[in-house]
Amino acid sequence: MRSSLAPGVWFFRAFSRDSWFRGLILLLTFLIYACYHMSRKPISIVKSRLHQNCSEQIKPINDTHSLNDTMWCSWAPFDKDNYKELLGGVDNAFLVAYAIGMFISGVFGERLPLRYYLSAGMLLSGLFTSLFGLGYFWNIHELWYFVVIQVCNGLVQTTGWPSVVTCVGNWFGKGKRGFIMGIWNSHTSVGNILGSLIAGIWVNGQWGLSFIVPGIITAIMGVITFLFLIEHPEDVDCAPPQHHGEPAENQDNPEDPGNSPCSIRESGLETVAKCSKGPCEEPAAISFFGALRIPGVVEFSLCLLFAKLVSYTFLYWLPLYIANVAHFSAKEAGDLSTLFDVGGIIGGIVAGLVSDYTNGRATTCCVMLILAAPMMFLYNYIGQDGIASSIVMLIICGGLVNGPYALITTAVSADLGTHKSLKGNAKALSTVTAIIDGTGSIGAALGPLLAGLISPTGWNNVFYMLISADVLACLLLCRLVYKEILAWKVSLSRGSGYKEI
Repeated sequence: MRSSLAPGVWFFRAFSRDSWFRGLILLLTFLIYACYHMSRKPISIVKSRLHQNCSEQIKPINDTHSLNDTMWCSWAPFDKDNYKELLGGVDNAFLVAYAIGMFISGVFGERLPLRYYLSAGMLLSGLFTSLFGLGYFWNIHELWYFVVIQVCNGLVQTTGWPSVVTCVGNWFGKGKRGFIMGIWNSHTSVGNILGSLIAGIWVNGQWGLSFIVPGIITAIMGVITFLFLIEHPEDVDCAPPQHHGEPAENQDNPEDPGNSPCSIRESGLETVAKCSKGPCEEPAAISFFGALRIPGVVEFSLCLLFAKLVSYTFLYWLPLYIANVAHFSAKEAGDLSTLFDVGGIIGGIVAGLVSDYTNGRATTCCVMLILAAPMMFLYNYIGQDGIASSIVMLIICGGLVNGPYALITTAVSADLGTHKSLKGNAKALSTVTAIIDGTGSIGAALGPLLAGLISPTGWNNVFYMLISADVLACLLLCRLVYKEILAWKVSLSRGSGYKEI
């Protein structure tokens, strides 16, 4: 009987059960968004295959191209001299659609069941990713086909980020959110690495499979999401996390019996019971402009615009840059580019740990952005001098570029979505996440587009553009950094830690 067990035993069992469910949600959402990024990566690997110098390859006997044609093995319409602009346009079709759709996606994410919303998005994303690869087997050489597929894929992929951040925010409180989400956000880099390795298997042969296989895996993950995703802890009688809107005495007094997981669960069950007996008033979903008024949303959104511009330029153009400058094959360039994502994993975790310890999200981002600028300059000038220097510089650049990007899109978004000004209304989490990542996605669209336009004038100019964007991202955080420094001074003078700006 439940009443015969000591309270300590029930606390342990409740804690253990909650931990298992939280671990499941963390793992499931990790795999979900890793699949989203895995399906985005193949285009950057296949670029050097769509347009290549064919002078060293043996021309088939039945080939109809002229003897002087050095582009006979390239894939039309990317076999022309303006191939960089065309490839940039294909990238931009996805990224512009993604940026526009992201502002709308958060609104739907707050009003639709996340399990259905995510499942449908993953199934459709898997479909459109596969359709891009089927263009190889169907022998399609029309630019409009690839652009339309990318637009559709960009729109359906907006279902991912607001939904997974909202789900994780539903399960995890502020505590060590930076560290937890720093580890969790490595799904972006893990997905990029998997996408690169999978695409690299077929890039020199039937490159269509570089898209079809990730598409199938993403669709299968969509089915798993439908079967196993749990949106709220209360759905399985687990303790909900504590956010800013909850009474301070409950958050800060660990000896308060009302602050234990069991009592929290009992309180949640009481609420469910009340709602089951009659209509229970739900907190209203926040408006778009209401979310913009949350302190810090505008600054971090604009900062992410430039930070994501840098990150996505590396995502879409790094393999081609390595192939052109270091003269590696498409597969070798793709494999080497994964080291940038390895650095991104390290950078995201370090950024989360440091920001948790210092309670300075903006300062952590600013310091990493300041260090990233000279490292990108050095990578462009000495990064290709040898394989050892290339490996080291890629990992360092990946950590410094993706660290702030990872922190803003995860811990910062979750912090602002549960800001104390919302008085406990967590309905804003999806909208805030969509605004921040949607603004960042504008930069993600601009970066690859600008790289495609600037790269014909020389790769040095592309890196100057990236360094300028990095500096602008840093400057946009100056006000928040100043406030954090003031808060630290107050904290030191009082001899106690501050909570939040």
